[in-house]
Amino acid sequence: MLRTLRKAEYFEINTLFFLQAAAMGCWYVPLGMILDANSFHAIKAYAFATTALAAFVSPLIFGAMADRHAAPVRVLRGLAIATALTMMLASMAIQFHQPVWVVLALIQSHALCMAPMWSISSTIVFARLADAKMEFGPVRALGTLGWMAGCWLVSALAADTSTLAGYCGVGLWLLLAGFTHFLPELETPKSVVNLAWHERLGLDALTLLKKPEHRVVFITAALFAVPLAAFYPYATANLQQVGLMRTSAWMTLGQVSELIAMFSLGALLLRWQIKWIFALGLGFGVLRFAFSALGGKFWLLSGVFLHGFSFVFFYITAQIYLEQRVETAWRARAQALMSLMNTGVGSLIGYLGCGCWFGACTPAVRTNWMIFWGGLSATVALAAFYFLTRYPGRLQIRHWLPRE
Repeated sequence: MLRTLRKAEYFEINTLFFLQAAAMGCWYVPLGMILDANSFHAIKAYAFATTALAAFVSPLIFGAMADRHAAPVRVLRGLAIATALTMMLASMAIQFHQPVWVVLALIQSHALCMAPMWSISSTIVFARLADAKMEFGPVRALGTLGWMAGCWLVSALAADTSTLAGYCGVGLWLLLAGFTHFLPELETPKSVVNLAWHERLGLDALTLLKKPEHRVVFITAALFAVPLAAFYPYATANLQQVGLMRTSAWMTLGQVSELIAMFSLGALLLRWQIKWIFALGLGFGVLRFAFSALGGKFWLLSGVFLHGFSFVFFYITAQIYLEQRVETAWRARAQALMSLMNTGVGSLIGYLGCGCWFGACTPAVRTNWMIFWGGLSATVALAAFYFLTRYPGRLQIRHWLPRE
């Protein structure tokens, strides 16, 4: 399945995904519990929403930089160092109970540095694969293993509610920054002169929305991200309430199904129309929350398990879709636009909206989890209905892009 590069090159791109995902897993999975344990429960929704605010700004700016002005590897290296520094400062602020505005400001700074990194690293990897349809899934699976490793590290250190998790992430980000020195730099694009400000900021990527087929994918990504924003802030709390401690480790059940989906994605892309792979991901999303709504350890863990299928069959398929449908000069910006719609528009509405929805489902001390998860399942179903009624039935293999 992996055949177009030397083994050493596969080791490089696999390690890139592994380290980046491990660092992110150390932070985002336990973050909600860390805030709760340090008396910052009231700002939990806002803390997660910082990633959405960051996605409105930094992915497009740094995506445009990686397309036009600097080698993506250099951009990634600088961002990894900045992410490590801001994560350390945010962890210290939480640990020493700094004022709320200081904690939120530092978490926001961290989010601004981290937000572009998945799209830029994906651009680096796609540029080195000759057969992305077959090879990206197995390579991206190392990112899933990295996320699991980060979560297992946190739980092994009993740091699910401790800022020690953040300090582990700092070390991994610095390790990633050092590792980028071993990655060959892609050819640095020639500097583009006389660019308008909207081009320097990457806003010209919005032109991709003029294509109806692209527009439906981007909008569905945003709609799907709204209920998915509830996964990490609230699933850990539900796990703890039913008696499942070491929540970061339990949450990696979702990554087990991610691995299965990653290795099956190539075969599905060869046999199915891409519309139905997207629909499959949305369908698993409906079931993921419906199972959680049934309550009890078995059904809650079943819902967590289905999360990986849902994520891969929609969002990883979307990355491959953009790689195949957008010309090389626009790919970093196209991936960044996906980050904006998913992590930005969708997650911002999701984190704030799900926070309000959680409050409505918690009228007293105890949360009505059946209503909470059931409402999110219905939201995914609405996103699936929009996609199935608006997306064309067959993927046409031809490139479309606005002029540079």
